[in-house]
Amino acid sequence: EVQLVESGGGLVQPGGSTRLSCVGSGFTFSTSAMNWARQAPGKGLEWVSGILNDSEPYYSDSVKGRFTISRDNAKNTVYLQMNALKAEDTAVYYCAAGLLPVVSGRRTPSSHWGQGTQVTVSS
Repeated sequence: EVQLVESGGGLVQPGGSTRLSCVGSGFTFSTSAMNWARQAPGKGLEWVSGILNDSEPYYSDSVKGRFTISRDNAKNTVYLQMNALKAEDTAVYYCAAGLLPVVSGRRTPSSHWGQGTQVTVSS
């Protein structure tokens, strides 16, 4: 059974930083594309960042230059370092395994998802 377990997040002040972690099991983590997506209150699902098995990172325009995705295949873990946080980054953040996990604001059937972790950016 595929399992993805996120941790990290919480309440962060504007301009602050935090790091999310996601541990995967039940699949071949090292050869899988891993992603982070988020859903803000009242909004659709938004893909944020992805990293391929060769560690090539990709980012949405909304987080480019502020967020950094990385992976440690020895620990089956993918990270999202979030810097210069803004109020509009407030959302539930999800870890997702697979290529193209989000299409038109929805999860794709072939992807696997964690339960999500809340990040709230507020003073």
